[in-house]
Amino acid sequence: MIVEDRAINASLSLKNPKPLTKENASALQIWGKVPLRGHVNISGAKNSALAIMAGTLLCGEDCRIRNLPNLVDIARMSQVLSALGVKLNRQNNTLDIDSSHIGHSKAPYELVSQLRASFFVIGPLLARLGSARVPLPGGCAIGARPVALHVRGLQAMGADVRIEHGIVHADVKGREGRLKGANIYLDYPSVGATETLMMAATLAQGETIIDNAAQEPEVVDLANFCRAMGAKIRGAGTNTITIVGVPRLHSTDYAIIPDRIEAGTFLIAGAITQSEISLSPVLPDHLTPVIAKLGEVGVRVVVEAPNRLRVIPGALKATDIKTLPYPGFPTDMQAQFMALLTLSEGNSVITETVFENRLRHVAELSRMGADIRVKGQNAIVRGVPFLSGAPVMATDLRASAALVLAGLAAEGMTIVKGLHHLDRGYEDLETKLQNLGAKLERVQLQEDSEEDDPKQTANPVLS
Repeated sequence: MIVEDRAINASLSLKNPKPLTKENASALQIWGKVPLRGHVNISGAKNSALAIMAGTLLCGEDCRIRNLPNLVDIARMSQVLSALGVKLNRQNNTLDIDSSHIGHSKAPYELVSQLRASFFVIGPLLARLGSARVPLPGGCAIGARPVALHVRGLQAMGADVRIEHGIVHADVKGREGRLKGANIYLDYPSVGATETLMMAATLAQGETIIDNAAQEPEVVDLANFCRAMGAKIRGAGTNTITIVGVPRLHSTDYAIIPDRIEAGTFLIAGAITQSEISLSPVLPDHLTPVIAKLGEVGVRVVVEAPNRLRVIPGALKATDIKTLPYPGFPTDMQAQFMALLTLSEGNSVITETVFENRLRHVAELSRMGADIRVKGQNAIVRGVPFLSGAPVMATDLRASAALVLAGLAAEGMTIVKGLHHLDRGYEDLETKLQNLGAKLERVQLQEDSEEDDPKQTANPVLS
């Protein structure tokens, strides 16, 4: 397997590469109040790429995936596929995948436990081989994300599913070894469950209807990929998806959509630094809720071309945000917007409805001088005149981006630790920011001082 993994390499010292340890971890040093200018290129969507990589298991022929971002999560999914017997060859942002000879149906625990998206392989493995052994998934600790919806859907399609010692055992009943079409209602429009069941249904006998399905652009991208392999899917992007199973799928060459969360993060980078920057390629329709909220805050986003946006900053003012499944405001943009609202005039309320533990970055923003109170799943943000640089610790992927954004706008120097979170989902973020004129660099940290100890982090006011 050839996996060119700059993201992992970047987590090592720029001068003296050493194993990443507690005493020898990398961090971003950011000098704030530096204006940005220019254009940034948006990478392929991480969440699309991971599901589509799992989807190649449905095909017994070669597939080529283009516009694949270079991320730690992509490298981990590559390792999962390789452990299943898949042959991979990566050149830059193109990945050739040969799943014609899958060695077995058991995904390794040590890999799946590090990447929640690797659980997606259960649907394709079950559909193609009639059997799957997949550990319960890991990933960011942002809240309970149970696999009950996946399990109930696979059971409705005729699978015998049980969980023993942290391993999900799934087998197709009957001699034919094929799943059966079914009517499935999801209690919650889970992206993971929608994608898992949609992939499983592509090779099932008969018709499957998924009601209350997730409508995210990444679900549509996966459906388009499966259709490119010959799957019969309609309704992706609505709350009802219909799949008519086919006996087999064929090879395809497919390009992944741009990452709407990375694009939204850079829109906020322009807004929070009062800088006019442009970005492409993007699909503006995927960013509608983010662009609308930026407008409420006082930031204009101009569509310069069908795939190019320009952010034009203005005086920042408060607004309220409630995270919801697509097409609502994305939970993956909540932390970044919170960073912006800390510098917006007035009081804002952010309500997190998707993940119960996704407000932990409040404590770190508070270290930088933000005025935020947490009340249940609500964060009340009172805008302050300025933020001050401080040592902060990322608690999850999107929180890490929020701290970088806050550091760009803060007075003085900010040190962001916990970059293993950042490297999971942002391709060369510091290089892209440097190309826009930001002053930041990845440095090697030796033993943490007591002053920088994340245990000493100021706590938000809880009530």
